[in-house]
Amino acid sequence: HGTEASSPGSDLCLFLLQSELDLEKGLEMRKWVLSGILASEETYLSHLEALLLPMKPLKAAATTSQPVLTSQQIETIFFKVPELYEIHKEFYDGLFPRVQQWSHQQRVGDLFQKLASQLGVYRAFVDNYGVAMETAEKCCQANTQFAEISEVLVTLNKDAKDQTTKNSLETLLYKPVDRVTRSTLVLHDLLKHTPSSHPDHPLLQDALRISQNFLSSINEEITPRRQSMTVKKGEHRQLLKDSFMVELVEGARKLRHVFLFTDLLLCTKLKKQSGGKTQQYDCKWYIPLTDLSFQTVDESEAAPNIPLVLDEELDAMKIKISQIKNDIQREKRANKGSKAIERLKKKLSEQESLLLLMSPSMAFRVHNRNGKSYTFLISSDYERAEWRENIREQQKKCFKSFSLTSVELQMLTNSCVKLQTVHSIPLTINKEDDESPGLYGFLNVIVHSATGFKQSSNLYCTLEVDSFGYFVNKAKTRVYRDTAEPNWNEEFEIELEGSQTLRILCYEKCYNKTKITKEDGESTDRIMGKGQVQLDPQALQDRDWQRTVIAMNGIEVKLSIKFTSREFSLKRMPSRKQTGVFGVKIAVVTKKPRSHRPAVGCAGLRQVGYAPISALLADNKDVSVMMSEMDVNAIAGTLKLYFRELPEPLFTDEFYPNFAEGIALSDPVAKESCMLNLLLSLPEANLLTFLFLLDHLKRVAEKETVNKMSLHNLATVFGPTLLRPSEKESKVPANPSQPISMTDSWSLEVMSQVQVLLYFLQLEAIPAPDSKRQSTLFSTEV
Repeated sequence: HGTEASSPGSDLCLFLLQSELDLEKGLEMRKWVLSGILASEETYLSHLEALLLPMKPLKAAATTSQPVLTSQQIETIFFKVPELYEIHKEFYDGLFPRVQQWSHQQRVGDLFQKLASQLGVYRAFVDNYGVAMETAEKCCQANTQFAEISEVLVTLNKDAKDQTTKNSLETLLYKPVDRVTRSTLVLHDLLKHTPSSHPDHPLLQDALRISQNFLSSINEEITPRRQSMTVKKGEHRQLLKDSFMVELVEGARKLRHVFLFTDLLLCTKLKKQSGGKTQQYDCKWYIPLTDLSFQTVDESEAAPNIPLVLDEELDAMKIKISQIKNDIQREKRANKGSKAIERLKKKLSEQESLLLLMSPSMAFRVHNRNGKSYTFLISSDYERAEWRENIREQQKKCFKSFSLTSVELQMLTNSCVKLQTVHSIPLTINKEDDESPGLYGFLNVIVHSATGFKQSSNLYCTLEVDSFGYFVNKAKTRVYRDTAEPNWNEEFEIELEGSQTLRILCYEKCYNKTKITKEDGESTDRIMGKGQVQLDPQALQDRDWQRTVIAMNGIEVKLSIKFTSREFSLKRMPSRKQTGVFGVKIAVVTKKPRSHRPAVGCAGLRQVGYAPISALLADNKDVSVMMSEMDVNAIAGTLKLYFRELPEPLFTDEFYPNFAEGIALSDPVAKESCMLNLLLSLPEANLLTFLFLLDHLKRVAEKETVNKMSLHNLATVFGPTLLRPSEKESKVPANPSQPISMTDSWSLEVMSQVQVLLYFLQLEAIPAPDSKRQSTLFSTEV
């Protein structure tokens, strides 16, 4: 019947069958979500128990001649804690047996509805929280015995026998505040997997409504507003350069607008505006160029440590940005009022500003010879080099020091509003409608060779692209030793997020520690040259390799570049020739004698780039011998290609939506329960292959200091190839320069795939599979 048109009746049957399967999956996820909620409740109850533990002896001591605290102090500090414990104990005792005796018809909505109706107790706790903390702090200062008690409150970990955790009173008193602010997230997760026809649905909706109203009434802390700033030419004093930078002030990141004039460097911040007033700048500091130097390592002994922001935290911000952009487009399509869109745009501006603030990690320190030093954080070595070059060039024309009177300084600061050349923070929301949105997809770059060096040295290059409004370092070649004509011939795959420019920097590597030019408190290799090329969407659209030469300071670097839009770069590409192991289902490959998983070997753990995973997938006992004779990058590409050419992803088409939903769960305990259940539900061959790969990826990350591959980098490289579904049409149009908003659903999906792999990479331990699987997993056969 393959050539006949299907009848309306058969179409209906297929539709009903699919609907039934979807319903079944949703109800199964519901059980996993509830199991996670139970685990979370158990942890929360142990925190409340730890708070209750000292209450009884403290109350008993309060009636003696030597009280630790007065009865009033005890009542204030532990206000409503016993009531909260009783509420959640009753909820837990009601939910536990229902989840244990699970069926798809099981009802739990009444328990959540009752819990929501008791949020008034949290209102009292939250209202008293500030006073409780203040009282506790005063009591700790006045009474050493209470101070000791408050630092070592013990929480019993019920998941591990006899294992306890020590928490401070401050930490435990915050738990109810944290709990109540997350109450709606748990209900959202549960509602998402409760069919509208289920009797629980209206009860959960009611519980969510009550919780949302409660949360909006307790006035959570609002994210500070961030406003765009703006800067042009003066009279005798000319403005040469200005840009936004992040200044590190006593460990905190502050957004600044920095201006380089012909005779001084000025650091400002924008004053908060009140209705109708024009922009105004506040001067934070200035340094005459004659007094300015770039801090050397000897001068920077007391240089501040740069607070590290984890890659996954930055990714979470990017996911939020993509979600808000999606919401804006949905509101526009629905022709909703401008108020809703304006609210979302405000949120977008806040999130993008936060990302801009938290992303930079490269120090740029300037020193005033009068003693004061200042630290900026920059994300691009190209920009840092430009600032240094411009300042040094101008210093040649400055001969005497000076100081400005307060009036002169105020006049100069006021002039910045008119003199600015950078008119807004580099956020996508600040782009004009007719500005190019940039490219979204993947750029393959081959760095071939370079000429024009005057003498032999140790040379390497780095590549930067603009992403989310700022430039970031994306790749680095190996060091080519003792040559004036390096031939790297290295290929890199760079993800583009609205990118418009590719930058390249060429460095001389300094191995002799005594000759290193040290700036900013760290060893600095010498920049020999830098240049950039604009990424033209029209020129790159045909997906063919294009050769180009970038000239920089007498040096020429030869490159080849090729752009691939997201729909082509991440689409699962089944192998045309299904022989051996490529393009063949894992279950088929592993049915071969003595083959529990495709053969995977690892070599070259110390190579730079994603080459640390060196793998060859073949039915051959001499894999390790073959690999030792092959290029590590080629082998790494082979592994990635193998997973990409699987007919379906390692995580399977069936479970992919569940993994995507599981990683989005808000409650960490619920998330862990759900993700592990899903993982252990994978087919045996898929599970064992993944666990084997996971073990190798973790070992690669142990060499991060050498190979530059963190867990996050590995997840970015392998996540999409392991999870991308096989039969999924791209939602992204083929035009690589389409508006930003239309690519964000794709961004969310890719980020979700990265987050799933990163989650398992970061788990300390994964429960062993059953004994049969376990014996297979730890078999030495290949």
